[in-house]
Amino acid sequence: MANLDPRFADLPTPCLVLDEATMMRNIDRLAAHAAWLGVSLRPHLKTAKSALIASRLLTGGDGPATVSTLAEAEVFAAAGVRDILYAVGIAPQKLDRVVALRHAGCDLSVILDSPAQAEAVAVASRTAGQAIPALIEIDSDGHRSGLRPDDPALVAIGRILKDGGAELRGVMTHAGESYNVSGEEAHARFAEMERAAAVGAAETLRAAGLPCPVVSVGSTPTAHAARDLTGVTEVRAGVYVFFDLVMAGIGVCRPEDIALSVLTTVIGHQKARGWVIVDAGWMAMSRDRGTASQALDQGYGLVCDEQGRILPDLVITQANQEHGVIAVRPGSSATMPDLPVGTRLRILPNHACATAAQHSSYHVLPADQGSSLAEWPRFGGW
Repeated sequence: MANLDPRFADLPTPCLVLDEATMMRNIDRLAAHAAWLGVSLRPHLKTAKSALIASRLLTGGDGPATVSTLAEAEVFAAAGVRDILYAVGIAPQKLDRVVALRHAGCDLSVILDSPAQAEAVAVASRTAGQAIPALIEIDSDGHRSGLRPDDPALVAIGRILKDGGAELRGVMTHAGESYNVSGEEAHARFAEMERAAAVGAAETLRAAGLPCPVVSVGSTPTAHAARDLTGVTEVRAGVYVFFDLVMAGIGVCRPEDIALSVLTTVIGHQKARGWVIVDAGWMAMSRDRGTASQALDQGYGLVCDEQGRILPDLVITQANQEHGVIAVRPGSSATMPDLPVGTRLRILPNHACATAAQHSSYHVLPADQGSSLAEWPRFGGW
């Protein structure tokens, strides 16, 4: 199998490749659905970690946005994003960084689900001389953090914030269990669970005389499957920008919609075992095996040729630190194509967030096919 794309010729492998045209189709798809639902879209930037991608995602380039680390908030605020939700429960020790960002002109809000966190935010607000906005996290499906909508602590936390000098901005939830079901109907049911939990919590706060202007929901599966978001003000999602094999495995996208891949080179063969060895191991792909529990196990990634065309039933079945083993999927009758040493291949990831985190930049195939390959930096850290 010959190398066909001269734009890849000088790239070191392994490296991260981004198909801009595919990414833009994914971005436009959810933006259109949010507009049809009548809600604003607050994209999650945790997967992208790139100011250049954020500028393509955000209305006017300045928000609204969601982040999962304060490092993300700091980088994106420096790039001009002015409306950011830090969607991980706030640790009191991080509030000085929150205050610094807000003093610098970024409307950064935090989330919490306990009286202790609310007290810390109230104290920090009084000390800083400005009300730090907070959303109360609601547990809509038992996935992780948050309060059940009928938890008496909900109103108590709201009062701590309002009476203590902070700002009760609203409620938010994340239907993380939607990743464990497949198909639009199942995801639509989770979307309704998400909506009902968040709207119910908002109504409880308002009935207690507390403000709740923001009702925020979101996960990539539910954002795409939601049919009615009455009472919701905004939707959050992140991995939809790139998609991945986990999302394809539960029916949110097709493998052809995955915008990220890892470029790798064939470095050897074990013909008696039916193996092709490449230079992309788990350091390039990550150890994420998110498809292992799905109907179709994609190993450590699905193999494509250099042009991004899927090679039927070829997966990375084993991954060492810097070696990947490509083989025919167990149980398949497919045959291994001729892949000489030096052949370039592209591997679609199980989990876009985890694979992207292994790399410091994107090598971008521009949407304009006549343009040269670009390189966009990405960052990490907390």
